[in-house]
Amino acid sequence: MILVLVVISMLALVSLSFCELMLNERKAAQTSGRQAQARVLAQSGAELARQFLDRDPQDQADAGGVYDNPQIFSDVLVADDETPLDRGRFTIVAPRIEDRTIVGVRYGLQDESTRINLTTLLQADKSAKGSAKAMLMGLPGMTDEISDAILDWIDADGTPREHGAEADYYASLTPAYAPRNGPPASIEELLLVRGVTPQLLFGADAAGMGMTAGASSDESIEGVDNSDGSMDHGWAAYLTLYSAESKNKSDGTEKINLNQSDLQKLYDGLKTALDEASATFVVAYRQNGPKSGNASPEKEEAPVSKQLDFSKKASTTISSVLDLIGARTTIQYVGQKKSMTLRSPFTEDTAAMSAYLPKLMDNTTVDSEPTIRGRININQAPRTVLMCIPGMTSDIVDQIIAKRVADPTVDSPDHRRETWLLTEGVVPLKTMKALLPLVTAGGSVYRAQILGTFDGGGPAARLEIILDAGKKPTQLLSWKDMSRLPNGFPAEKAGQDDLTNP
Repeated sequence: MILVLVVISMLALVSLSFCELMLNERKAAQTSGRQAQARVLAQSGAELARQFLDRDPQDQADAGGVYDNPQIFSDVLVADDETPLDRGRFTIVAPRIEDRTIVGVRYGLQDESTRINLTTLLQADKSAKGSAKAMLMGLPGMTDEISDAILDWIDADGTPREHGAEADYYASLTPAYAPRNGPPASIEELLLVRGVTPQLLFGADAAGMGMTAGASSDESIEGVDNSDGSMDHGWAAYLTLYSAESKNKSDGTEKINLNQSDLQKLYDGLKTALDEASATFVVAYRQNGPKSGNASPEKEEAPVSKQLDFSKKASTTISSVLDLIGARTTIQYVGQKKSMTLRSPFTEDTAAMSAYLPKLMDNTTVDSEPTIRGRININQAPRTVLMCIPGMTSDIVDQIIAKRVADPTVDSPDHRRETWLLTEGVVPLKTMKALLPLVTAGGSVYRAQILGTFDGGGPAARLEIILDAGKKPTQLLSWKDMSRLPNGFPAEKAGQDDLTNP
């Protein structure tokens, strides 16, 4: 009898263990299924973002724009159900930045042009030697050794800079590897660069990523003053590989290339887009170049309606649209024996600039490339990034931050062009010419962080995608499933207790 009772007890325990195991398996299967559903919810947000960027710019603006638009991007119902546990939504969020720190969230997309583009960084040296390093040195906590090592990693040669590192250094490591000697494939690749640590690259996020053993999210970064919070998310918050902007007009048509070889076509296009005087001056400038010296006003003439000699080929390339402002050139009309001095219709008068610059910037360009890469968005970039731009001063940045609006497409048409710095007196013409290759009023590549959640709580999914709206249909450039990381959004947005990381 005792043996029978022992056997029965053992069978009961085995049955209980089996039932508990099956219940746990069922719970795990349900959780896995709901996690997959949450990912699909987030994927729906990615598709909505892509379709919204495919819309006409004016249509986007009329619908509330992409900067902060809770009506379009917040709590979008995807799967309806009477039970909150099965009611699924997505939300597209972005950090709300004031000055240089993140103060909350907004519902919209992040312009990639608010970051420094590593793939075009070395191009800054073409306009002024040392500009690439100066941009990196503007990042908090950056040193000569690390900045030179980063530039050595991305430049094509094998010669180390003064404080840099090339193949010889990396070959001495265990395990050994070679530097990229080209643009990195990802921001995370910078962890291979000498001196770059997870805390420097990701700030407090490094702890959440499991990259810093024993670190906590509020731990300070050695050697870095983070009292203003500028390194909460590390250098990764200020760097990108994707920023770009389309040079086409808002309707998608090409701008007039001021440096095209067909001067008759150039004249006709400018006459239609601007006026006859502007067309005449630009063609004459291309043919004869700028005229130096200070001629008396009575010896100068404004462009008049006379026949141009289009058989004369261009001798001058215009390096910047702003070179036409206040310029002079010479011209010889058909049938005239003598040339005369011609003054630009684009005067240096600020009031006049406010009238003609929008048309000039919207309709013309100085090269044939359809895309500009790497310029920085002065309307949205944080102070830290603005201060990295060569030629920027604290006074200029203070004025930019005081005067700018976050979303010019919705809030201020006057700020849709980077030349508002000139027309509003923030910088003089000379400074604006130097800044123009480096700054923009807005890019066409966007980053979206999308959270898929259920009203009743449970698993959530977090995606980060990068979309290029400069090409139609909008192109997907990057896709990351970040569900395993701290979500970084308010807990109530996900209906969960574990999403409280700021």
